[in-house]
Amino acid sequence: MKKDPKGEVKKLACFLGRLFEKEEEVEKVLWRCSLDRLKNLEVNQHGIDPLLGIENKHYFSRGIVGDWKNHFTDEMKEKVGCVVVFLYEEVMLY
Repeated sequence: MKKDPKGEVKKLACFLGRLFEKEEEVEKVLWRCSLDRLKNLEVNQHGIDPLLGIENKHYFSRGIVGDWKNHFTDEMKEKVGCVVVFLYEEVMLY
């Protein structure tokens, strides 16, 4: 995703059966999903995840794959792990 974001977004759109008509649409999706934009939203700077009780700002760091492990406490990692297992079991992906 980090090496070729446009290509990956286009693949995802194809998989979902929702092809883009214009290149500007791809750019808009990339902008809307950009870490710089998302981490500066009010809800992500000051909100709290209702399911885990973790401040949303902890989900956004430097945008390095796997860097979250350097910012979450052991308790936070355990909570997220439990939620992921629960949610994936629901859709049989785990």
